[in-house]
Amino acid sequence: MNPFSSGTRLRDMIRAIRACKTAAEERAVVRKECASIRAAISENDQDYSHRNLAKLMFIHMLGYPTHFGQMECLKLIASSGFPEKRIGYLGLMLLLDERQEVLMLVTNSLKQDLNHSNQYIVGLALCALGNICSAEMARDLTPEVERLLQTRDPNIKKKAALCSIRIIRKVPDLAENFMGPASSLLKEKHHGVLIAGVQLCIDLCKASTNALEYLRKNCTEGLVRILRDVSNSPYAPEYDIAGITDPFLHIRVLRLMRMLGQGDADSSEYMNDILAQVATKTESNKNAGNAILYECVETIMGIEATSGLRVLAINILGRFLSNRDNNIRYVALNMLMKAVTVDSQAVQRHRTTILECVKDSDASIRKRALELVFLLVNDTNVKSLTKELIDYLEASDQEFKGDLTAKICSIVEKFSQEKLWYIDQMFKVLSLAGNYVKDDEWHALIVMISNAPDLQGYSVRSLYKAFQTSNEQESLVRVTVWCIGEYGEMLVNNVGVLEMEEPITVTESDAVDVVEVALKCHSSDITTRAMSLVALLKLSSRFPPTSERIREIVMHHKGNVELELQQRSIEFNSIIQRHQNIKSSLVERMPVLDESAYIGKRAGSSQATLSADKSSQPTSSGASSLKLPNGVTKPPASPLVDLLDLSSDDAPVSTSSTTEFLHDLLGGDLISPAPSGGGGTDILMDLLSIGSPSASTDIPVPNTISSKQGNAREPKIAPAPVMDLLDGLPSRNENPVYPSIMAFESSTLKITFSFTKQPGNPQVTVIQATFTNLSSSAYTDFIFQAAVPKFIQLQLDPASSSTLPAGGSGTITQMLTVTNSQHGQKALAMRVRMAYKVNNQEKLEQGQIDNFPPGL
Repeated sequence: MNPFSSGTRLRDMIRAIRACKTAAEERAVVRKECASIRAAISENDQDYSHRNLAKLMFIHMLGYPTHFGQMECLKLIASSGFPEKRIGYLGLMLLLDERQEVLMLVTNSLKQDLNHSNQYIVGLALCALGNICSAEMARDLTPEVERLLQTRDPNIKKKAALCSIRIIRKVPDLAENFMGPASSLLKEKHHGVLIAGVQLCIDLCKASTNALEYLRKNCTEGLVRILRDVSNSPYAPEYDIAGITDPFLHIRVLRLMRMLGQGDADSSEYMNDILAQVATKTESNKNAGNAILYECVETIMGIEATSGLRVLAINILGRFLSNRDNNIRYVALNMLMKAVTVDSQAVQRHRTTILECVKDSDASIRKRALELVFLLVNDTNVKSLTKELIDYLEASDQEFKGDLTAKICSIVEKFSQEKLWYIDQMFKVLSLAGNYVKDDEWHALIVMISNAPDLQGYSVRSLYKAFQTSNEQESLVRVTVWCIGEYGEMLVNNVGVLEMEEPITVTESDAVDVVEVALKCHSSDITTRAMSLVALLKLSSRFPPTSERIREIVMHHKGNVELELQQRSIEFNSIIQRHQNIKSSLVERMPVLDESAYIGKRAGSSQATLSADKSSQPTSSGASSLKLPNGVTKPPASPLVDLLDLSSDDAPVSTSSTTEFLHDLLGGDLISPAPSGGGGTDILMDLLSIGSPSASTDIPVPNTISSKQGNAREPKIAPAPVMDLLDGLPSRNENPVYPSIMAFESSTLKITFSFTKQPGNPQVTVIQATFTNLSSSAYTDFIFQAAVPKFIQLQLDPASSSTLPAGGSGTITQMLTVTNSQHGQKALAMRVRMAYKVNNQEKLEQGQIDNFPPGL
């Protein structure tokens, strides 16, 4: 016989397919077999149609298309013999689904078979209807299914109940047709019928509130009877599992009781006794018993049970926590999290066991237990629970430290009643897991310290001691550096020593050593190093004998690759070396920040961040915002072209952000922020990053300026010329004739600007730039570039020459036309860059011009 003819047996085809060594061979065998089956279908071969359909079902299970055999299913279903119908219905369930239009053709055959005298054929039709029933078929065949629910045969009843579940899920409006038959099924003795009937009642409750009320009135008593009978029944081998009679029926009945008792005190009262009996009599040494107990606990917590019954349920969950099975412990923790809201006191009794689960080796159990502990914390147990969690923090796994640290910080912040206790606990967390503490948390700690003047000395001494052993914890280093910068004299002079403190001796040099270590540590990021530079500047005023050493440390970073650190180093050195008369006022202690205002702003920032994360996506993967606290980095700079061709990290931040709020604390709000229409922040703010940055709504979008020499990319806005602390106050000239200014001066190059206005057009200013070479070598290929904010338009005319003579013997002039669209509201700001060659070597100088005369 041909191995691929229609007469091939199914087992022969399976052998041929399994003998294939490659996927290509398997596809060839399947292709030939499908071709043979198609030929047999086209020839209307009735003798082997059931065999061909069996082959198609196997081919379908292998993942190959078999749609050409769908009509064969309908033909076999329409035949009179049981074997053909069996194969036909099996093919119907496998090869078709409710979305197939051809399924409409089988409705009449199903109706006939549901009324057939042979119970096995009726069972086939019910199985098929329960698997592929569509909404249209459900409406057409519901009367037949209702009738079959009343038959005497338990197998037909069971299949009809399962078919009814499918009908209700497809057409919930038909639920009322099955309420009466469903309640009558609960009086059956056959467990299979009972389970199907209970599941039908559950689906009825979900589909219709009328059905829920009907079953609550008519079935509660029957369910209690079923549960009592099955719980007290003697050994029955056909239903016994691990010594428990039919745990599946137990669980289904408990679920239905939970739905009927939820929100109904009368039904719940009727269930209390049987639930207590199941909870106390069921053994928990087998998994089947644990499943029943868990479902019983969930039912007790879901209905209006008595307080004693709820305590019993929570005690069962406490026993689950001692089980060696991780799954049982996990579901117990889940249920206890729900139970906390119902009876917190009963859950508190198992606090010790729950804390042990926090130390479990299973990550999911640890995380769930930690969430439960967080819910258990209250004013009476906060100190003991926090101590347990902090003790475990040191030994916990690295991947778990982040979650554990966040929860501890939340607990300490939420439940702290004493500032000293809060500070102590946060110092412990910073020492053990400072690298995992979020910025918001250590910012809040700084706010707390600034608001506790009697604890500032204690705080700085505690941090100094913690730094000696845990200087690798980034957040600890930042808080230590900030506190030493603010309260360094308290550390040295032992101000505000508490009774419990051990006396320590710290010299001025020791305090500077700590900041120097933080500054030079290889693991310190730009935030920590910038904070360290600010702290050193403050210490230079508080500890005058160390001023020269501090200046040397600061100048060590004048060539740092990080522009932020390089700029601060140069500016701070200038303050220390040349401006002693203003240094003390610049580095005064930060004003106390309103703690309640900070908490409110922080909460608002969190909500705004959440909504922003949901509604927007980042526009560029490379444009990440660098969030540094105040006194650490400049406030959001003004939108000028970035003449250094560096991407900007400190992007403008919302005025409600936590980072900006901390700017007020860490940098000092010495001057009132510029008004809404002002032109940027003050020189002092830009120099030391102190004060509040201008609102983000006033910051224009970066604009790119094109000139004859090339294009430059725009950075942040330049500060407005409110006050030049290093070079005196600018004079306000009411005369319309504007004085010339020294726009830029270095050891090798000087630039002066002179200004003229067009009559009747105050927005337009013509600037004549004059370049003078102060060196002894001539400059060739001289190029001048300038960048301005978006609200300013700039036009560069060609320069008078590209060669600048040496020694000031000649100059180059170039005209710039500037149009200020917000004249009278925002001042001019400009950043410049000069490129030239000296002896064929390229040189580059740049600077920022912010001393334009008022009125431009």
